[in-house]
Amino acid sequence: MNLLQILILALVQGACELLPVSSSAHVIVAERLMGFNPSSPEMTMLLVMLHTGTMFAVIVYFWAGWKRDYFSSPIKLCNFGLQIVTATICTGVVGYGLKIIIEKLFMRGMPHAEIEDLFSNLPLIAGALATVGMLIIYAGWHEVKEPHSLEIEFRHSFWIGIVQGICLPFRGFSRSGSTISTGLILGLPKQKLEEFSFVLAVVLTPPIIVKEIFRLLKAHALSAPGTALHLFAPSLLGMLFSFLAGLLALKWLSHWLEGGRWKFFGYYCLIAATVILTAHFQFLL
Repeated sequence: MNLLQILILALVQGACELLPVSSSAHVIVAERLMGFNPSSPEMTMLLVMLHTGTMFAVIVYFWAGWKRDYFSSPIKLCNFGLQIVTATICTGVVGYGLKIIIEKLFMRGMPHAEIEDLFSNLPLIAGALATVGMLIIYAGWHEVKEPHSLEIEFRHSFWIGIVQGICLPFRGFSRSGSTISTGLILGLPKQKLEEFSFVLAVVLTPPIIVKEIFRLLKAHALSAPGTALHLFAPSLLGMLFSFLAGLLALKWLSHWLEGGRWKFFGYYCLIAATVILTAHFQFLL
């Protein structure tokens, strides 16, 4: 993989990750067009590190708001931590449960089946994009003018965590799109939802990084540190590029979310799903 290819993938990731249109789906299609296998350990590691770059963008962008809304008093901090833990536990239970069911039941005929093998399945990605698109459209049309609750409570974090867990095995099922849409349906304030959804991404990213590092090292049975550095160099460079692009995307997301144009992201997801599915069958990407 050359520098230009890494830059293109990082820009695609950074521009899409923090918008509710599934950055993974866009990056995977770009990888396929470049001739790479998105399910390979190298590509899944790169994808995770691209997510890491946007995770740091999230921290930089939302830090002032987090301090104001959640770190200003011990009570707020405690409640915030409780909601994050609740949502993350629900995500872990649902996500891991789906992983086991898919690998052991639906992929049992495949040798050494891993959930990452699905990352190359463009029809499945298109279906996931279409599904989250319809969820976003529904949330956009049914969002309330006055929030039912000004703060995120246990029942809200429970359902948001459940929905986030469903996203994990399916590339194309936008994590931010589905979690923010769930919150809008539950009648939560847009700004709170935006901050909460992206702090969940910060919590979720580190364990996924560790998982993909072990997967990559296992695939190559590394013993020489120089070889390891060679494998991780593209991912580290991509992380830097996606961080910069992610900051710009966050500003756009905030503008569209607050401006009442949330449903248009859903229309985009439906169009993208159609394009991916058509391209797959027409050109066999």
